[in-house]
Amino acid sequence: MVLLQQDPSGLSSPVGRIAVVAMLLITIVIGLRFWWGNRRK
Repeated sequence: MVLLQQDPSGLSSPVGRIAVVAMLLITIVIGLRFWWGNRRK
């Protein structure tokens, strides 16, 4: 999380926004896949 440490807000730069959105999407996708995998068993 070096970008967020250098930028207190973390959203003032386009790179910060892209990083935050990417992490959110990845977290949601992994969470859904894990949840669906456990639900099917």
